[in-house]
Amino acid sequence: MVQAVLKATSSLDSQRHARMEVLKEKVEEEEAAEREEAAERAERGEKTKRPMEVRRGETTMTQEMLRDLERKLSEIEVSVPEKILTFTKDTIDTSKLPLSYQSNTLKEEHLLQVADNFSRQYSHLCPDRVPLFLHPLNECEVPKFVSTTIRPTLMPYPELYNWDTCAQFISDFLSMVPLPDPLKPPLYLYSSTTVLKYQKGNCFDFSTLLCSMLIGAGYDAYCVNGYGSRDLCYMDLTREVCPLTMKPKETVKEEEKAPPKKYAIKPPRDLTSRFEQEQEMKRQEAIKAEEENRRKQEEARLLEQENAKTDPLHGLRVHSWVLVLSGKREVPESFFIDPFTARSYSTQDDHFLGIESLWNHKNYWVNMQDCWNCCKELVFDLGDPVRWEYLLLGTDKPFLSLTEEEDEGMNDDDDVENLGKEDEDKSFDMPPSWVEQIEISPEAFETRCPNGKKVIQYKRAKLEKWAPYLNNNGLVCRLTTYEDLECTKTLEVKEWYQNREDMLELKHINKITGLNVDYFKPGHPQALRMHSYKSMQPEMDRVMEFYETARVDGLIKREETPKTMTEYYHGRPDFLSYRHVNFGPRMKKLALNSAESNPRPMVKITERFFRNPAKPADEDVAERVFLIAEERIQLRYHCRSDHITANKREFLRRMEVDSKGNKIIMTPDMCISFEVEPMEHTKKLLYQYEAMMKLKNEEKLSRHQAWESELEVLEILKLREEEEEAHTLTISIYDTKRNEKSKEYREAMERVLHEEHLRQVEAQLDYLAPFLAQLPPGEKLTRWQAVRLKEECLNDFKQRLIDKANLIQARFEKETQELQKKQQWYQENQVTLTPEDEDLYLSYCSQAMFRIRILEQRLSRHKELAPLKYLALEEKLYKDPRLVELLKVFV
Repeated sequence: MVQAVLKATSSLDSQRHARMEVLKEKVEEEEAAEREEAAERAERGEKTKRPMEVRRGETTMTQEMLRDLERKLSEIEVSVPEKILTFTKDTIDTSKLPLSYQSNTLKEEHLLQVADNFSRQYSHLCPDRVPLFLHPLNECEVPKFVSTTIRPTLMPYPELYNWDTCAQFISDFLSMVPLPDPLKPPLYLYSSTTVLKYQKGNCFDFSTLLCSMLIGAGYDAYCVNGYGSRDLCYMDLTREVCPLTMKPKETVKEEEKAPPKKYAIKPPRDLTSRFEQEQEMKRQEAIKAEEENRRKQEEARLLEQENAKTDPLHGLRVHSWVLVLSGKREVPESFFIDPFTARSYSTQDDHFLGIESLWNHKNYWVNMQDCWNCCKELVFDLGDPVRWEYLLLGTDKPFLSLTEEEDEGMNDDDDVENLGKEDEDKSFDMPPSWVEQIEISPEAFETRCPNGKKVIQYKRAKLEKWAPYLNNNGLVCRLTTYEDLECTKTLEVKEWYQNREDMLELKHINKITGLNVDYFKPGHPQALRMHSYKSMQPEMDRVMEFYETARVDGLIKREETPKTMTEYYHGRPDFLSYRHVNFGPRMKKLALNSAESNPRPMVKITERFFRNPAKPADEDVAERVFLIAEERIQLRYHCRSDHITANKREFLRRMEVDSKGNKIIMTPDMCISFEVEPMEHTKKLLYQYEAMMKLKNEEKLSRHQAWESELEVLEILKLREEEEEAHTLTISIYDTKRNEKSKEYREAMERVLHEEHLRQVEAQLDYLAPFLAQLPPGEKLTRWQAVRLKEECLNDFKQRLIDKANLIQARFEKETQELQKKQQWYQENQVTLTPEDEDLYLSYCSQAMFRIRILEQRLSRHKELAPLKYLALEEKLYKDPRLVELLKVFV
């Protein structure tokens, strides 16, 4: 059906485009003919006739008809039905499944009889309830009790030890298949190994696998058969807010107010108009009220739209999820886990509309409580037989504590003994699980999503996930948020990366403001932590944050604008904490106009320092300002704890020599000071001169450091462009499949070991062993016997070389004769051969000639190496420790 619709759509489009092209060609031909005719008449001096205007009118009408036709054709839309993912028994290969999948043991057959008896009693006592979900068929069409389908397994991956990461892995790894009948539980419940192999399943398959892994990890988990909302059953998250878009609540710490001082300075009077403040507050409240009203109207409209789409099967849709009870693994409160979305819900959530039964690997419980108010009033005390009817007596859940009156009535020892004997007779242990050990390979665990990619649609957001190394740039997750519900206007994009060589971890792109923010993990060559920018061009607005422990200069943050640059430091030996540089307009040069060859002139440099405890406060500089254009230096010192103001000093920096070359002498008017205690510290003129000379040197150093900061910014921008263009990924040395260097090294080592093994085997080969076996054991060799052994060994080796040459020659002659026979057959039957026979003949000739050439090369190579091998064996025999002493005379 889909192919037919697509074919009809394509044919309709092709016909429409063909008609449009024909009509356009006709119009263009008519216009060209009119232009030629008008040009000819203009040359003859004639006027344009009236029929031409009529034709132009006809052309205009034709164009309007064309536009109308194109508009009507564009309104025709064909909706292609979406492909629904299915997972049936026909798609499963059951030929290689173990015997436990294909048959039941005696204990399992007994359990099925007990379950059938329990089901009949339940149907008789509760005729209004739906049949229980007890023993569905497995992939081999064998009935299996649901509790035996759970296989508790602790996975060898630390990420799967906690419930949240475990549920998230299953949600990502498997593809959701809806139930064949939304009103009934499935007829088949497949094993977890089959579900993992094919990476898809329904809600019961999801829950069984998740429950097996949670029980293996130590949780008190249960599979639940109940009823859920439509969004829950179909994994519809378009009404849910994406968890990644939720901002964590910031806890505001209340600052402790310092106690008021008795002699504190009174703040200045507030001279602003109260009437203007009240009017401004009213205006702000009116704006907020208008925005709140608009928001409420939008929410009401959306609520009406959602209510208009009411589910006719509300409360009847069957769904399965996982219940985790409190107690084990320090779980403080019981909660639900939806296996489709891996989200946790309270047991009173409105998405869960009722529970029929639940089970684990030990027992099966039926809910006997009323679900008129969904699951909000259910009590999950499985030891209470009034609320939860159990199938087997061998439950590990404690019974309810009895009252004192009931306890007194149970004091009879005989009754207790008889009751214990009856329980022992009726108890039945759950058979072991028929499912094989659940295993997840490292490759599958790393790939996560089916085919390495998964897309989830949320309310005003879309989340895309990829497997590591699937994208060349290391992208593993992308979150796109939209302004409207139709997801047409993009607000921002967040991209997460892994295994990047540049340590890029997160990229945040704001589509409205154009602001890009890159976040890096520790290890970047420039120790970058964060880079915020709108353009990668230099001397633009940007913010860079660094890992200060990885830098020598202790730089934490750098802010840059076209006219300023601000840097923040921490942990420096000179106690520098802040530097702010103001730039002036750049001087025009005819040469290369770049930041390195033509830097921006610095107008003002402001530096601030932390308190140096080794110096007195009134001698420790807190702020230093270099007014380069005005040739002034301003100093502000730290304030002493017993003072309310600090010392200040300003130097008028002049040239050391005047225009005539005379040396300028330091005068008192070149230093303006404000001393809080003028009588306590009186600085002489020499001290002021030395301080000014020192400040001149520090000004040069500060200007040089600011220039180096500019060059570092250019270097970082150039490096970031290269990193974004290359986006190289790092591969662990333990990843032998992707690490080419490690793979080549391993293959080289294996090759060296193989060659060494061959050399050892060759060295251990004894040429004299067959000939020494002919002599009596324990007899000492004589000289004559040694010579005879040598001659026999050499003659035998010579004969083997000759036999090998004869064998190659025989194969060569055989191949040649067969080729000649084939050629003769071809000459005799050439006329009657078909093209296929000729192709077969040519292929045979090509292969035969190849074999003949190989045999010829082997024979020639054997003839060349045979004498050398003979001489090598003779030399080896002369050096053999068993013959060397006896053959010395013959050497």
